[in-house]
Amino acid sequence: MARITFTGNVQPHVPCPTETIPGDSVADALGTYFEHHPLARGYVLDDQGAVRRHMVILVDGIPIRDRARLSDALARDSEVFVFQALSGG
Repeated sequence: MARITFTGNVQPHVPCPTETIPGDSVADALGTYFEHHPLARGYVLDDQGAVRRHMVILVDGIPIRDRARLSDALARDSEVFVFQALSGG
């Protein structure tokens, strides 16, 4: 089961506790997570189900490749980190 953690910079906008969730892909695990925390879905994903531009998802320290379908595979003990991207000059 993958451990899903939202960084502290997301918490003021939407409460997202760390959870351990089953799933073979990022889509599976986040789908289950969002069933438990529905407000988080709209903050992380757009209306097409893709990752919003201002969000970043890492699996085991590596950014996901498929930001549209979230098909990146998860290992049994994967760590998924979701955070808000920072930009500026």
